[in-house]
Amino acid sequence: MQPLTRYALSDDVNIAYQVVGDAPLDLVFVMGWVSNIDEFWTEPMFATFLRRLARFSRLIVFDKRGTGLSDRVDEKNLPTLEQRMDDVRAVMDAAGSKRAVLFGISEGGPLCSLFAATYPERASALLMFGTYARAMYAPDYPWGRTEEWVRDWTDMIRTKWGAHPVGIEARVPSRVNDPQFREWWTRYLVRSASPKAVLALTRMNTQVDMRHVLPAIRVPTLIMHRVGDRALPVEGARYMARHIRGAKLVEFPGDDHLPWTSDAESVLAEIEAFVTGTRPVEEADRVLATVMFADIVDSTQRAAAIGDRAWTEELRRFYGLARRQLERFRGREIDTVGDGYFATFDGPARAVRCAQTLSREMAQLGLPIRTGLHTGEVEVIGEKIGGIAVHIGARIAGHAAPGEVVVSNTVKDLVAGSGLQFEDRGVRPLKGVPGEWRLYRASA
Repeated sequence: MQPLTRYALSDDVNIAYQVVGDAPLDLVFVMGWVSNIDEFWTEPMFATFLRRLARFSRLIVFDKRGTGLSDRVDEKNLPTLEQRMDDVRAVMDAAGSKRAVLFGISEGGPLCSLFAATYPERASALLMFGTYARAMYAPDYPWGRTEEWVRDWTDMIRTKWGAHPVGIEARVPSRVNDPQFREWWTRYLVRSASPKAVLALTRMNTQVDMRHVLPAIRVPTLIMHRVGDRALPVEGARYMARHIRGAKLVEFPGDDHLPWTSDAESVLAEIEAFVTGTRPVEEADRVLATVMFADIVDSTQRAAAIGDRAWTEELRRFYGLARRQLERFRGREIDTVGDGYFATFDGPARAVRCAQTLSREMAQLGLPIRTGLHTGEVEVIGEKIGGIAVHIGARIAGHAAPGEVVVSNTVKDLVAGSGLQFEDRGVRPLKGVPGEWRLYRASA
């Protein structure tokens, strides 16, 4: 579920932000280029990365002015780095953060660097991933972008924005052939900024030169970069590490520009060790489990029709029925969010029968639910679970009609001989999950 979006006022511009987690350490996440904080949570790997940060921090994310859910700005009067730095301060004030770790991705790095140098009393540490000190080429900074690159990039934005996943080849080469990710990336960009705004931001970013600021940074600094980064060469990170006193440079293998698209756990472990002083002490156990997702059909419309009090009572009945059936079929409740229920089972046949029983009972109450199940390897960390199997189960539930229990081919194969019957629902894509999946409706 997406966190609640709030707004901070910076001068006369409204800056959209969200807060996740309640750890004593505050961490401000500054996405590069353009962003839409609601769309962060619709890509499974990105959402997992952010929630992992929120395990050891109170995570604050926001859309820079002119992008995402924040106010648009006049492209003729581009926001300066100073104004954007004020936006960070306004968001921290609104979120009640006196001091925070600043984490800048790509173009977010210069912004965080300037803030850390200007307000060291409000920056407990500086983290940067895939970033740079100067945007454009110079004889003493030969890793910057060229005027030819800017012209080609401008032409691409003008002709392909909204119809093509612009920039994916350089920023996320590991996912370039993933149709679901390409679809998400295209939508993410369109919902982050208009072509005119992106062109204006491109012009602004070409003017960035933070080299003179680097020696003034006095807060603990961690610079991270992948050695094969196709968007920004690793030499720029090495330059920054040489010019920021005491900075730690960590180079990761791979080509992706973004930290959360490949081997994210190594990046997260490095961050957690740097800002907390300890690496994660709890290793994730991997076990085979069947995940079940169930949610009430048309819940928003029903809640609006019957009112908050009656809707709360209906949710209480739903959760109560689900918990009784979990006890009967030896399931384990993982989470309840909004109108949804998430549980796991150590046996797929019992999971299917639990889902069918719960679906019948809810239908008798006039509250049809849709349910999805998948069996796969999950990561168990304390009372929580994660991993791609969880995302698959959630996506399968989205393909169920009211009153239906829909399962993956894995579940169907594992319950052979149980007496359960299934109807083939065909091959379907699952949003954010590679490949196509054959789904089945549990019919008896």
